[in-house]
Amino acid sequence: MQNGIVIKTNGLTKRFGSARRNILAVDNLSIEVKRGTIFGFLGPNGSGKTTTIGMLLGLIRPTSGSMELFGQDTGKDLPSLLRRTSAVLENSPFYPYLSGRDNLEVFARTMQNVDKKRIDEVLETVGLKKRARSKTKTYSLGMRQRLSVAVALLSDPELIILDEPTNGLDPSGIIEVRQLISQLGEQGKTIFLSSHLLHEVEQVCNHVAVLNKGKVIAQGPVDELLHRGKMLQVRVSDVDAAVSLLTDVEWIKTIETEEEVIFVEAEEERFPDINEMLVKAGIRVSEMKKSTESLEDFFLETIEEEGGGAGDA
Repeated sequence: MQNGIVIKTNGLTKRFGSARRNILAVDNLSIEVKRGTIFGFLGPNGSGKTTTIGMLLGLIRPTSGSMELFGQDTGKDLPSLLRRTSAVLENSPFYPYLSGRDNLEVFARTMQNVDKKRIDEVLETVGLKKRARSKTKTYSLGMRQRLSVAVALLSDPELIILDEPTNGLDPSGIIEVRQLISQLGEQGKTIFLSSHLLHEVEQVCNHVAVLNKGKVIAQGPVDELLHRGKMLQVRVSDVDAAVSLLTDVEWIKTIETEEEVIFVEAEEERFPDINEMLVKAGIRVSEMKKSTESLEDFFLETIEEEGGGAGDA
């Protein structure tokens, strides 16, 4: 596997419809997901996330572009690559009058080398061991979603693809699934998490690709994308003078501006020094605080810069 890349797409594109009404669902998508990453595939409903997953799983044929799983072209031997992969899609079906454990045994019969010990292990992992003998019709939506993850774990996959795993869950169910995803990441699994819930992606993911109208408009480590959240936000009387004063200070890493506000990246213990320098230079400081940019802030700003909201595909 080259450079530990589990998923790689290059110029991946999918069009639906006819010549009269052609819908561009995925537009020249190029992403890389490294081994052991919890990768957030973030975008509003209709932005092309599920279409992308369908292509990765061989359910939808791309119009153009290429895909690799575990460093191998999916066009050559997709079945063997998918044996190293599991997916949890929305509304996974179960037999309601069978217990959670019995449902897992049914799915296990369709796989190779899955014994009762492995079933016990995945029930423990997803926190359903105590309710394993209960019929799934008595399970909450959150429990059914955890059971879906248990099915995905039966084959001990290297890559797990999750499509909107917290959709429709109540707060307690969201917390349960979030904790489970973090736990799987700690075990070294590579997680590809598709979601439109920005807060949830920010809670669990360490890398993210932001998708809008089928096109990736930003991607990278979450900490880097949200670098403003670690900066000092200062409202000053003269932005140009403040920038000129601080630009040559060697311990200030970066300076950004927005109307009457400057964002200064420096060690937190230096924040009082910045205030002192500005005041001594005769620049009035009316507000100073640590910036708190969230993934939602970043997403909305990026969408605005791109000139519009979600697509319809």
